[in-house]
Amino acid sequence: MSYKQKHQIKVLPNHVAIIMDGNGRWAKKRNLPRIEGHRMGAKSVDEVVQTSRELGIKYLTLYSFSKDNWKRPKEEVEALMQLLKEYLVKERKRMKENGIRFGVIGNIEDFTQDVIAEIQNTIEFTADCKDMVLCLALSYSGRDEIVGVVRKIAKMVEENKIKQEQIDRKFLSSFFTLPDVDLLIRTSGEMRVSDFLLWQIAYAEIYITKKLWPDFRGKDLIKAILWFQSRERRFGMTSEQLKEQNL
Repeated sequence: MSYKQKHQIKVLPNHVAIIMDGNGRWAKKRNLPRIEGHRMGAKSVDEVVQTSRELGIKYLTLYSFSKDNWKRPKEEVEALMQLLKEYLVKERKRMKENGIRFGVIGNIEDFTQDVIAEIQNTIEFTADCKDMVLCLALSYSGRDEIVGVVRKIAKMVEENKIKQEQIDRKFLSSFFTLPDVDLLIRTSGEMRVSDFLLWQIAYAEIYITKKLWPDFRGKDLIKAILWFQSRERRFGMTSEQLKEQNL
């Protein structure tokens, strides 16, 4: 019996994206420094990545550090960068062994050279892996990502490489690194998308849990997926039209 069958999962999302929220609040509730919440959150990352791989999810994207997170206290940002480096060094071998290809979206040029080196080393080390893609959103903004795509297309039009009439949703989508999100999970109970994958979440099912990220584990991911498979994804159609299409 497969891991997927064991948990009675019949419908698996192709792309799961997670807004990992609540590390600071988790630490505050325990009178601990914020960095301890981030350390415990890293353990949640380990378990969620492993569970995703065992289930057979093809894309897992984690909102790790937004463009706006640079506004946080310098000490916290430096500690987060150290945690990121430690994670990449520790996990890249296991990623390769499990067929997980590592990727990044966002502006990695914002990071220091030592962080950039570890990111690039992990991307190169896992480049031939084909079973799952683990993508970290780092110094990321969904709006900035869309602006970047618009600029590329505008330049192509200016250089007469394409005509304006060729620009449609499908054409635009081809410029984004990641496919559409099927399931978007947000921890900590907050009801916002926080500038995350704005183009790709157009028809995502959104699962909100009050659990803080350091308390979120593999069993919680499975719970979210079981909820996902109960959803009727109509993509603008009626239930009747959807049934006819699936006949």
